[in-house]
Amino acid sequence: MTLDSYTDAVADLEPADGEVESTELVVEDDVLVKAFALGPGATLEPHEHGDSTNVFHVLEGTVTVLRDDEREEIEAPGVVLNERGVEHGAENETGETVIFTASLCPLPS
Repeated sequence: MTLDSYTDAVADLEPADGEVESTELVVEDDVLVKAFALGPGATLEPHEHGDSTNVFHVLEGTVTVLRDDEREEIEAPGVVLNERGVEHGAENETGETVIFTASLCPLPS
């Protein structure tokens, strides 16, 4: 067993164009870390977490982060802080799959 769960966890993520796939990397009482793979043209719809901070870590490719009325391309490696209650999402405007993690802490009650 290895301490790094990323490689094995994302090995099966192969989204088609326009699709989003995800897997849980860490699930604890106070934190959730998920990996998201966005196929070309895919969108992780904007949403918010009123009681939790959400951090994206862009690991592969370039993702367009949506926050309120802003859009910004973030290239790997990149980190994006989404404060509590701020609407955020992501789009893949490239021709390649992009992968990023989203960490949510604390977990909503």
